[in-house]
Formats: sequence, C-alpha cells, structure tokens
Amino acid sequence: MISLRLFAFAILASAGLSTGFAKQPNILFVFSDDHAPQAIGAYGSKINETPNMDRIAKEGAIFQNSFCANSICGPSRACILTGKHSHKNGFLHNGNRFDGSQMTFPKLMQDAGYQTAIIGKWHLGTDPVGFDHWEVLPGQGSYYNPDFLQMDGKRKRYQGYCTDIITENALAWLKQDRDPDKPFIMMCQHKAPHRNWSPPPRYYSLYEDVSIPEPDTLFDDYAGRSDLLKLNEMSIANHMHWGHDMKFKGENQFPDHFAGRHNNGEYARMTNAQKAAWDEVYEPRNQAFIEKMKAGDLTDREVVQWKYQRYIKDYLRCIQAVDDSVGSLLDYLDESGLAEDTIVIYSSDQGFYLGEHGWYDKRWMFEESLRMPFLIRWPGVINPGVESTAMIQNIDYGPTFLDAAGAQVPAEMQGRSMVEMLRNQGKESATWRDAIYYAYYENAAVHAVPVHDGVRTDRYKLMFFPRSRQWNLFDLETDPTEMTSVHADPAYADILAGMQKRYRDLRQFYDVNSATIPATRGDEPNWAKRDAAMTKAAKNSDVDLVFIGDSITQGWEGAGKDVWSQFYGDRKTLNLGIGGDRTEHVIWRLTHGNLGKIKPKVAVLMIGTNNTGHFDQDPSQVAAGVQEILDILAKKLPDTKVVLHGIFPRGNGPLDLKRLNNIAINQQIRRMADGERVQFVEFGDQFLEADGSISPTIMPDKLHLTPEGYRRWASALEPVLKDLGL
Repeated sequence: MISLRLFAFAILASAGLSTGFAKQPNILFVFSDDHAPQAIGAYGSKINETPNMDRIAKEGAIFQNSFCANSICGPSRACILTGKHSHKNGFLHNGNRFDGSQMTFPKLMQDAGYQTAIIGKWHLGTDPVGFDHWEVLPGQGSYYNPDFLQMDGKRKRYQGYCTDIITENALAWLKQDRDPDKPFIMMCQHKAPHRNWSPPPRYYSLYEDVSIPEPDTLFDDYAGRSDLLKLNEMSIANHMHWGHDMKFKGENQFPDHFAGRHNNGEYARMTNAQKAAWDEVYEPRNQAFIEKMKAGDLTDREVVQWKYQRYIKDYLRCIQAVDDSVGSLLDYLDESGLAEDTIVIYSSDQGFYLGEHGWYDKRWMFEESLRMPFLIRWPGVINPGVESTAMIQNIDYGPTFLDAAGAQVPAEMQGRSMVEMLRNQGKESATWRDAIYYAYYENAAVHAVPVHDGVRTDRYKLMFFPRSRQWNLFDLETDPTEMTSVHADPAYADILAGMQKRYRDLRQFYDVNSATIPATRGDEPNWAKRDAAMTKAAKNSDVDLVFIGDSITQGWEGAGKDVWSQFYGDRKTLNLGIGGDRTEHVIWRLTHGNLGKIKPKVAVLMIGTNNTGHFDQDPSQVAAGVQEILDILAKKLPDTKVVLHGIFPRGNGPLDLKRLNNIAINQQIRRMADGERVQFVEFGDQFLEADGSISPTIMPDKLHLTPEGYRRWASALEPVLKDLGL
C-alpha cells in the first residue's frame, strides 16, 4: 500500500513536471552573514576580489535590487524560512526564539521528496526543524575552534577555522551522507564575515600592503536627515572596541578613541600555536600604531582612518575564506557530475556598512544594509551573464525553492516565487512588485538604532521613525548616498504623498498592525526606569488588584494620589501604567517582566487613547492590540478577572475626531467581554457635561484627569470591584 507521504510526493513531482522541468533540481544555498554587496566583485567591488562568487554570476544571474525585510541576523533567517515578514513569523529581533511549529519551506521540501540539510550558523534560539540533517553553531558561534550543536543534543568542538569547518562538513554530507537517489537542498551557512572579523591564518596579511579606498561618506555628520541618526552607537569613530574589534591586547590605552568593554574572545579560544601565529602578524602592527599615538603623530581624523583600515581589511580577509568555500563547493559539483542538476545560490542575511555614513553593522534602512547579494546559477534555465533589476526580497526565497521543486507555495507565504522570472532571464512580469516593505523592530538595544519602517521603489525611498513621528524621503537617482531627505521640499510634495500612500497600502497588504507588535520604549530613560521599578514590584506575588494602562493609569500616583489612598490604600494594589504607552508597549511590558509573580484577583485594563492621539490609528487595529493584551492576560493570569475599560472621552466636543476614534474602538472592544473572565465597563459619561463637552475641572487638557476626575472614576469602578470580591 503506497504511503501518504509517497503519494503526496508523486503528486508534487507531477506538478513539477507540468512546469517544464525534467526533474526536481538539487539546491545548494550558500549563505553568509553581513556580506555587503559592495564587497563582491560581481557587484562592482572596488576593494576586493571574489572570483568564485563571481563565477555564479557569470554562469547565471545577478540581482541588483535584492533586499532584506529586516536587516538583522536572526530575523532575516526567519523571513527566509517562512516566506513571511518578521511581524508574521514572530521573530522580530535577535533574542527572540523561533517558533519551529509554524510552516517553513524546509518542512514542505521534505514533503516534496527532498533531503534537507543545514550546516553552520542558525541563530534562531531553538533547534532546527524540517531538516533531515543539521549541525549548527550555538548562538553567534565562534571563528576559532568552534562548537557545533548536534542532533542528539550534544556539542562537538572542532579545532580550526569556522568557515573551513562548515565547508568541510557540508561537503562530507554531500559526498557521503545523503541519499543519491533523492534531490537535496543543502543550506551551507557561514558565520563570516560577522563581527569581530577574525580571519584565517592564510589571509592574515592579505591587503596589508595596500590602502583600501575610503567611502565618500566616512565622515558623515548626519545633517539633513532625522536627528535620530546622530544617536547611533555603531560608528567607526566612537564605537569600535580596543580588543574585540581592533585586536589589541591588554588594557585600553586610548579610551578617547576606543571603547573598552569587550576583549577579543576569539584570541582566548585559540591554541598556543594559533596564538603564536596571530601574534607574529598582529602584534608588530599594533605596536607600531601605539607608538605613533604616544608620539602624538596622529590626528583624530587619522585615527579614524587607521581604524577603518584595520576593520575593512579584517572584514575582507574573512570574505576571502567564504569565497574559497564557494569555490570548493562548485568544484565538488563539477567533479561529481551534479552541476547541471543543481541550482546554486549565494546570498547573505543582509548588507553591511563598510564605513559608509561612518558606520559598521546594519539595521538602518539605508542602502548599504538594506541591499543583500543574490547570485544564482541554474543550468538549462538561466542563461549565463543575466543581470536583473527586478525588486526581490528574502521572503521570496522559500516560495522560489518550493516552486522549483514542483511543490505548491502556501498562500500564507508573503513572498513570491521567482521561478517564472528566472525562466524569463531575470525580466519581471507586469504583475511583479513595484516596491518593497522594510521594518526594523529593535529599540533600546545594541547600536541604538531606532525602530523604523518604510518602502523603497526603483527610485525613491520613504522611512518612518515612530519615536520622532518623522518621515525621511530620498531620491536615489539624484542622491544615491542618501545624504539629504527631501520630505520637506515642496518640489517633492506629490512624491511624498504618493510614497506615503504606497507605505500605507503595503502595510495593509502585509497585514502590518503596529498595535499588536510588541515594542519597547527603553531608549527613553524615564520609561526604562519606571518599567524596571514595576518589574521589581511585580516580583512580589501578594497583589490582589492591578491597574494596566498609560498616563491616565499612571496618574493615580499624581493627581489621583489621594483618591487612590482612599479607595485602594488598604488593598493590595499595583499600578502598571506608563504615560505615553500604546497597546504595543503594554504588550511588550506584560511579556517582559511586568507581571512577574503576581496573581491578582482583578486586573483593570484601559489602553488605546495614545494609539488614537499619536497616529489616529484605525479602530480595528487598536482593538486587535487590546485583544492581544487580553490573550496575554488569559495565558499568564488565567484565574484573574479582567475589567476592560472603554477608553475615556477626549477632545473638545462630541465630533472631535480623536474622541470619535476612541468611540469606534470602544464599540469593538466591548465585544471582547465574555461575562465571565472579562467584563467591559464604560464610564465616559462620568466625565462629560450635558452638551458633550469636558469641563476643565475634570480634564484640564481634555485628556488627563484632575483629582475630581479620579474620584469619579474610582466611584464608578467601586461597585464592579466589589462584585468581583474585592
């Protein structure tokens, strides 16, 4: 009797034949970390040579407009695995844990009859799923003598250089461990050239006798764009570490020029022989620099230039080892006779700043980190030397692999298959996308890059910064280095409006709702201090009543202090309100410590007026944020009764637009009450005059309560609390 799996494979294989492919192709996906396209020969590099990567482009295609969806390591990988943007796959930033139970393309490739393997960097917090074989680095992994997580739960340490070890292990699986009668997808994923850019011994002296050209924007002053750029902590001038980045040993001798918190952990992992080889090359260079500094021979600008040379040469040396890896893999395909039946792809999780804007690292939506390489060779389908300007994104990889395998692409994948385009030699159809959507979610994290999102078309780029509620618009034709935002230029008014329209439409298309996406305001000192204090207080489990909300809730400690003492002073009560919070901030707080060990009998929740006040956010989106909070409370506090407040009225009168928005939100969230665990209450009439206006004696600013306002709130709430046993 034929198994269901074999039956499914037969159907999928038949589907593959119907697309015009004689057989399911093998797929070799070589993926590095932080490899900027401007450091690849095929992309016109002026600073290094990559002959093996270039070979893929010469024998296949190069995509000039290849972009990531979220420029950071883990999220980019999650986007590829799921074919979805970060807000949909749940992996928003490094430190999240990937939900392996969700749909991923490797699982579907297995169903299509493929053997699947991944060797190298994973960086998603949970074990790989959907792979017949895996061996991955723990976390970021190490360059020297790296550990690898094994499928049996153990760790195995290899002596040597990480890039070479990953290559050797990938080749071993291809040569010895796979089933030669089945198609395969091998994901060979390198740590290099990620920070701290520790090269292999064979390349310690590569480029040492040359001066790598500096980017024109190395000394960018960040004028003409959002002021948030100036707050970055990823500049070569101010944020490179004495030991970790610059490879010096011992105490930081020049703290005015180098950060000093992190030593070179790779050196600490080396054997004595490896250290000796390292020291023989690096120590003379280090001492020569130190002598010049002590002699006062270098200006501040020259120190930055020296740091750039040290950084960029180590970075390029790491890339050279990755290019060697590509060459070894291509040679094996040729020698084994697999080349004609194998799709080969070289890509990286995002781009990287090689001194542009004075930066290293990624994250920002500027071109250097938004663009990612995509080189592909597919014999018999793609002609040699194809160059495509189609706008592709890493959410497209999974759909493309599935389509090439003859498998159905799930509707829930937000990316699109590129197979038709590849068969058409890189020429996109009229229905292909005209713009890509990008979003970066880390905030108050390493490098101080703010949350932002935006859209890019073939010529224009629009960024939005929620923290400052500021737009930046760039004309990439007249300003390719993105030095001046033209959002306020009257000549670009129509373009700005059009790009904002495209931004809103793409967010809707990809189902982006910021009200449901957890967000921290930890970059704001007062917010961070209060959040920490509340998390500390929540470690005390002796709480019967908790208030959750924004400034109106926090105001119990201000204008409502005396009323609080009267009504709640004798109760075990905790205030979890922070001024300025929206639903997304409450979601973040409740999942990052604010609930601690508390198990209250009742939670009073009112949130959403800032979603209205800050962005006039659509009521259905805000309601979805409230529902997410209720879901979190149900999961974390299943025995707690929730009093869900309708948002209080605000503004000058009954037809105030923001008040109307809150009314619309209330209409939707009242339906979330179940009469058991969640009760909905609406006390808006307590604050309104007969004509619908708000008296200054209740809300001086038509939003925040006076002591009398808090007295009315407490009085209206008291019978509800008593009915719930408080």
